[in-house]
Amino acid sequence: MVEARILSSQQDNAAPVHPADPLRWCLAITAAFALLAGWRIAAPSIPYFDEVHYLPAARELMRLFEGGFGDYLNREHPMLGKQIIALGMMLLGDNPLGWRIMSLAFGTLALFASMRALWHASGDRFATAAFGVLLATGFHLFVQSRIAMLDVFMAAFLAVAAWQFAGACAQPEKGRWRLALTGIALGCAMAAKWNAVPLAMLPGLAFFAARLSAGRRRLFMSRRGAPVPGVTLLEAFVWLGIVPLAIYALTFVPGYWLGEALRPSPLAQQGLIGLHGEILSLQKQVLAPHTYQSSWPQWVLNTRGIWYLYEVVDGAQRGVLLIGNPLTMLVGLPALVWCLVIGAWRGDWAKLAMVIGYAAALGLWLIAPKPVQFYYHYFVPHFFLLGALALSLSDLRRAGWGWWAWGTLAASAGLFAVFYKVLSAAPLDGAMSFATWTWLAGWR
Repeated sequence: MVEARILSSQQDNAAPVHPADPLRWCLAITAAFALLAGWRIAAPSIPYFDEVHYLPAARELMRLFEGGFGDYLNREHPMLGKQIIALGMMLLGDNPLGWRIMSLAFGTLALFASMRALWHASGDRFATAAFGVLLATGFHLFVQSRIAMLDVFMAAFLAVAAWQFAGACAQPEKGRWRLALTGIALGCAMAAKWNAVPLAMLPGLAFFAARLSAGRRRLFMSRRGAPVPGVTLLEAFVWLGIVPLAIYALTFVPGYWLGEALRPSPLAQQGLIGLHGEILSLQKQVLAPHTYQSSWPQWVLNTRGIWYLYEVVDGAQRGVLLIGNPLTMLVGLPALVWCLVIGAWRGDWAKLAMVIGYAAALGLWLIAPKPVQFYYHYFVPHFFLLGALALSLSDLRRAGWGWWAWGTLAASAGLFAVFYKVLSAAPLDGAMSFATWTWLAGWR
């Protein structure tokens, strides 16, 4: 009996066991994704889908950066994403590889940063690696990493912000500089595309809610308590509120030198606030109905896709289809419910963060004054959906249902292989080849 008590006491006083960081798995999954997504990224050799809007704007910026004068094109979006595309073109030339290389780099970053964010938030090795597999084989990230559009830059910066904020909470001794990086990344995300704005507000709101719930008398100046001990609420407001806005504003500086036939530039004429009025009006303009427009219920159920490309190019019939993985987009929905219930019951903030992030990212499109919407607007919500699925699969594995977890990952990879040709613009057999992959009428 005495020996049992001594053993029990030793166990109580033992240092807690921390799971090993799955950094190597994160790096391996990221490297495999980069190699696969980068293979034949120059196909097609022509601009396709929304590249026709962003490449001309990037060319004008490239002219400016090389010491000339450029026009201010594509004013309906902020400038940073187009600046990044222009950087790729300056490095590798005005050619298909130069157009898309930065999308590949930032898509790869988005994958790695997303896994690191989940690891710091949950401490769950299996969920972290599973999240990487699900994202890499979830269709969205692969397709967006191979096209010169703005969404992948926004998503990458949001993922970096989530990584740094979760790291600040998990490692308070590094909290200050991680919060600073969070603010910088949030500013860059908004400067890539406005869709990031609802999510950019969440870290600051989470910090405020945590300190408010503690009921401290010195609410603004106390350094004690979650989410980052050692950092006051006032300081957090600087990193998570002021810094993002300052970084966002700084990304517009090149616009002061972008003009049209008559100078000065629209930004110099209207000022930053005036230009944003123009951006907002352009975002709200009523566009003509589009063949591939869709609504959020169709995104959630994965019933409406977009053919980014379907034509004879580079000597073959080729296609690029944006849909979600037919399995994980659907099984991710009950996973969100599971994370909501279990997260609220157990106070599991990693699970609740997936639900809150999904609701914020999708909720924007329920109220956005944008009459014509497309499935690629589901790109950011799908990160949270698959994060919830990864955490749920880990719970299944711990409950003794590991074969369900491994089977889901294998099936996701298998479906990715089935659809690979129409995700990567590979040569197809002929004009009617699309019928092989259009399992639903809405995918045609």
